[in-house]
Amino acid sequence: VAAAPLPSPPVARAAIPMAGPTQVLRAQEIAAACTTLDELRAALAAFDGCPLAATATNLVFNDGNPDSGLMLVGEAPGAEEDRAGRPFTGAAGQLLDRMLASIGIDRTRCLVTNTVFWRPPGNRSPTEAEIQVCLPFLHRQIALVRPRHLVLLGGPAAKALTGSAAGITRIRGKWTQVQVPGLDAAIAALPMLHPAYLLASPGAKREAWADLRALRRSIDAA
Repeated sequence: VAAAPLPSPPVARAAIPMAGPTQVLRAQEIAAACTTLDELRAALAAFDGCPLAATATNLVFNDGNPDSGLMLVGEAPGAEEDRAGRPFTGAAGQLLDRMLASIGIDRTRCLVTNTVFWRPPGNRSPTEAEIQVCLPFLHRQIALVRPRHLVLLGGPAAKALTGSAAGITRIRGKWTQVQVPGLDAAIAALPMLHPAYLLASPGAKREAWADLRALRRSIDAA
């Protein structure tokens, strides 16, 4: 009787790096060397230190006008954003566009981005480690854009850029100052409810409208 064939050896797969302190240091060094947004986008596309890049379809960098003076930071790309390679293109993005239009702003008058630049699998929330490894690139993007106003959409964006552990419903609508590496002066930042939260909790739109009016007043006074 012929011997049974030996099973085939397992196919070797490239290890997906974990987002840890070493990768954060690499991200800081790579981001700091970028002098333009195009260089930063290219550096992110080549960066292998965030495991989200291995499961996403596209890098989602930013959208809008970097010279507008207004920058909005959300949480993470969703399925629509992953397919399009642009932030805030799904249902939450459409609501955001309507919110901004109510105070006379469109994508030619702001720049939108996220705390992480690839879609987390299954649209889950990004982990703290994933946010921390993307943060140097977010900081560098802000430093290159030099916005006069930052809008922090949702708890993860507010926590990443202010360091506050307070919930978004407690800090929304309260202006704060955000220090960004590479900038001498702090930037005025307004935490707001994320449009995705408003889709699930439409009763909170009154608070969102109050925050939008506060943003409009501050832009007009600048």
